Amino acid sequence: MLFYRAALPLSHQTLPFVSDLIRTHRKQLGSVWRALNPGQQALLVLVYLRKGEPFAEIGAGFAVSTATCWRYVNETIELLAEHAPKLRAALRKAKRQGMAYVIIDGTLIPIDRIAVDRPFYSGKHRRHGVNLQVIASPDGTILWVSGQLPGSTHDTTAARIWNMLAALRDAGLIALGDKGYHGYDQTGQQIRTPHKGRNKPESRKEANRAHARLRGPGERANAQLKTWRVLRKLRCSPTAPADWPRPSTFCRTTSSPQDEKAQWRF
Repeated sequence: MLFYRAALPLSHQTLPFVSDLIRTHRKQLGSVWRALNPGQQALLVLVYLRKGEPFAEIGAGFAVSTATCWRYVNETIELLAEHAPKLRAALRKAKRQGMAYVIIDGTLIPIDRIAVDRPFYSGKHRRHGVNLQVIASPDGTILWVSGQLPGSTHDTTAARIWNMLAALRDAGLIALGDKGYHGYDQTGQQIRTPHKGRNKPESRKEANRAHARLRGPGERANAQLKTWRVLRKLRCSPTAPADWPRPSTFCRTTSSPQDEKAQWRF
């Protein structure tokens, strides 16, 4: 096997943050010795999440077994998920920051077909996957990501499961969503969707265009989510605990080439 150095396009603060979580967790467990120190484990996990490479290849780069690599990744994802923003807290924070509205959207994370695959088939996308709900700020920054639901779940059903309407009311925020959320908020006060139907009057067409302009940056949130290559196609069991997408809410990517990169031989 050959080895090479590579860079991760992540904020320089991401590695110390994840390392501190692992270090604190080890102290709570009373763990005396591990094959990798907290910083190395954090980097291993970030490499996996960002690049989506197989456990065997990443483990070889860090001189640990495939099983150890798998264990480190799952342990750290649980820690990150515990610290990910909760729905109501994320919306209250958005309100305090002066946001006039948020953007809600659903996205499908593809999976391999499994034995009980029918609930995971999305007719809209014509493939198997899991449904995630994403709430973004007006500029498209991710504020909250839900757990995973079977891919056949309609966005309206998913929003009901996560009780998004009540959370929006409590926070005093409105949300802009696509036609997939039509009918969820019967009053139309908290969740605003485009007007449906053909032969709409010009006033409604203009309202839909304005709605689309405001909602458009929400696509950036889904694009941010899928810069984590592990989420481009989920290789873990889709029926496993739904922690995998949540680390992306605060492990933010950097867009500037001048930002520092975390580097390691792998």
